[in-house]
Amino acid sequence: MSMTGSPLGDELFQSSSRLKKIEATSLPKPLKTRVISVSNQKGGVGKTTSTVNLAAALAAKGLKVLVIDLDPQGNASTALGIEHGEGTLGVYEVLIEGAELKDAVQVSPENPNLSCLPATIDLAGAEIEIVTAFERENWHALLKTAIDTYLAQGNHPDYIFIDCPPSLGLLTVNAFVAATEVLLPIQCEYYALEGLSQLLRNIERIQQALNPQLVLSTILLTMYDSRTKLASAVVDDVRHHFPAQTLNSVIPRNVRISEAPSFGRTVITHDKSSVGSLSYLEAAIEIAQKGAQNGR
Repeated sequence: MSMTGSPLGDELFQSSSRLKKIEATSLPKPLKTRVISVSNQKGGVGKTTSTVNLAAALAAKGLKVLVIDLDPQGNASTALGIEHGEGTLGVYEVLIEGAELKDAVQVSPENPNLSCLPATIDLAGAEIEIVTAFERENWHALLKTAIDTYLAQGNHPDYIFIDCPPSLGLLTVNAFVAATEVLLPIQCEYYALEGLSQLLRNIERIQQALNPQLVLSTILLTMYDSRTKLASAVVDDVRHHFPAQTLNSVIPRNVRISEAPSFGRTVITHDKSSVGSLSYLEAAIEIAQKGAQNGR
């Protein structure tokens, strides 16, 4: 029986068409490494999911990407298939013990273009140690110093994504000082914009005091449910207030996205033709193309 004209047939045709367009698109390399902090102090908005899937999507398109897992939960490390058990060299050793970033980076089994600096459970106590073990004028630049050294040693990823913890603590401040861009995932649900003004104020404070280059470059709408009017209203509201930063690509609620981490994979390799994978691939393309248009 033909599926032509049926909802399933239409969906399969659209997915095939989207995948062909994605595969035919080549991405520009940035002028220099783009260091992007992925942050939202609200939990459960798809922050880590977006970090690893955007990174995997860019790597799948031939760009070199490093993910820095700055969240003590280590979920980004898990999703990328990276060892991060106790005793693993990771972010804690780089920030607190002076280990070199290049020695702690692991290549992800996802893609040879994709690497990760893992987070171990030791990172949970790092914020206290950052304050007590270092002079106050240096605590905010620990990650930036490590990244600058890594780049100066001849390592040239096209993108560095920093997966921040869901808070505005010292680790997130380190990420903001090290980055030039902030990517903000926003869930398409009620209270989506709650806390955004606080985040913007914190970015402004970092700009004024520590990192004048930092900008909110990208807003990614996540967990979109096309069946609800609320989701559409949130999309319209965010695009109205932040037209330049908000991507056209929207990430839907999708079971493939949710189940991929349990296999130690991103949705890009778990099911490349799924609507979740296609949406992240399209978002990654948009990030790369917008960056080129803006001279990044």
